Amino acid sequence: MMANNRKQNRDHRNVETEAIDKERSYREEAAAEVGAFERKKDDEDFKSDVNDDSGRNLGWLALALSIISLFVLPVFLGAVGIIVGFIARRRGSESLGSWAIGIGIVSVLLGLFVLPFF
Repeated sequence: MMANNRKQNRDHRNVETEAIDKERSYREEAAAEVGAFERKKDDEDFKSDVNDDSGRNLGWLALALSIISLFVLPVFLGAVGIIVGFIARRRGSESLGSWAIGIGIVSVLLGLFVLPFF
């Protein structure tokens, strides 16, 4: 009788340990699948893929939009000039992009706060 109880206790422990082992392996597997991913490209690779002329052309476009915004649709064209200026700076045309951002900000501020009084 006592041997029979021991056998039942062993069987019960085996079932519990199998359940715990399955739960642990489930957690480990999920953690491995949710882990951090490796970046495909570095910033240097991105910069080398972009054509140098594209940043300069975007810079001139942003500057033109910002200057035109001083005369026509100051809020809309000024905001577009600011956005394109940031993109131009990102692509390497820092001076043209900065000028476009500055002129665009001045145009938006003039359009919102000064021009309504005239």
